[in-house]
Amino acid sequence: MAKIKTNASGTRSIEVTNEHLNTIRTYQLLRDLIDSNGYIDESVLDKLKLNIRSLLESQAGTDKQLLDLCLDVIYHPNMKAIGLQNLLDLYLEWEKQQPKDGVSAD
Repeated sequence: MAKIKTNASGTRSIEVTNEHLNTIRTYQLLRDLIDSNGYIDESVLDKLKLNIRSLLESQAGTDKQLLDLCLDVIYHPNMKAIGLQNLLDLYLEWEKQQPKDGVSAD
């Protein structure tokens, strides 16, 4: 479990679990999210929320992990653009530490 800061002063944070990060990976939620300017602002956070809402609406049965990610992280009252930037940074670090699928240990 890790905490991401959601404001510049660091007084607000959100706890992010490995299950949350796994859900981000499963649904590739951060892929192609950021525009060519490379900045994360509130419009990028809104885009992520719309993408997740679309996923939830299109599924016949709702995925508990995706709902947990929404409630605990993405739609958390403290989540702002700086929090999304920190979530992206945490995810990239976490992803580097994950075993690569299909890679032989030989």
